[in-house]
Amino acid sequence: MASVTTGTNLLARIEATLQDTANVRWTEAELLNYINDAQREITNIKPDATATHSNVQLVTGTKQAIPTDGLRLISVVRNMSSTVNAATGGRAIRLVAWDILDTQDPDWHNPTVAGDATHGAIPKHYLFDENDPLNFYVYPGVAGNAYVELVYSQRPTDLSAASSTIGIPDNYSNAIIDYCLFRAFTKDAEFAGNGARAGVHYQMFAVSVQGKAQIDAFIKPDIQIVSNG
Repeated sequence: MASVTTGTNLLARIEATLQDTANVRWTEAELLNYINDAQREITNIKPDATATHSNVQLVTGTKQAIPTDGLRLISVVRNMSSTVNAATGGRAIRLVAWDILDTQDPDWHNPTVAGDATHGAIPKHYLFDENDPLNFYVYPGVAGNAYVELVYSQRPTDLSAASSTIGIPDNYSNAIIDYCLFRAFTKDAEFAGNGARAGVHYQMFAVSVQGKAQIDAFIKPDIQIVSNG
């Protein structure tokens, strides 16, 4: 669901807390920059805050990259018939461990490999390294036209004006406000009490975002899956 919260909505609350509704100390442009910084910081902590689905065409070989507007792969879902939104879904693609494939067939990256690892147009598995978030690998490797559905963390769109909507879900609005207040009070930390207020707002920001991560982990649908055996 697209966000409906605008920069104007957030600025009204931020400026009221700062007691600077006329933007004497903090300009609107400066506060908008804080909002944009907050979106990026939230996405660093919670990559799924900007999770998006996209049908992409894979390149030849095993190594693949997420779209250029992406920050981190979340999952590879399934094969698709094309890159268009109405494309037909195909075989599911499962995440597997590196050691399994490397042990079973050390040559699976080689485009001339034979057997189950023969490169083609229907990947069965994908592999991902947390230390390399922009890339992933598919098995078998690609030879020909192959399309898959990805879920990845998309770079949040900066607000270019106060009328623009935020690029992350609306339920992060309070966290954005606390981050902006942290930045604003940090700017004036030389004044009595502002350094402490900055620290309090950053703590509230961190608790809000990290607390949501813990709640999401607790209620995510896949933890409710049980074996029928």
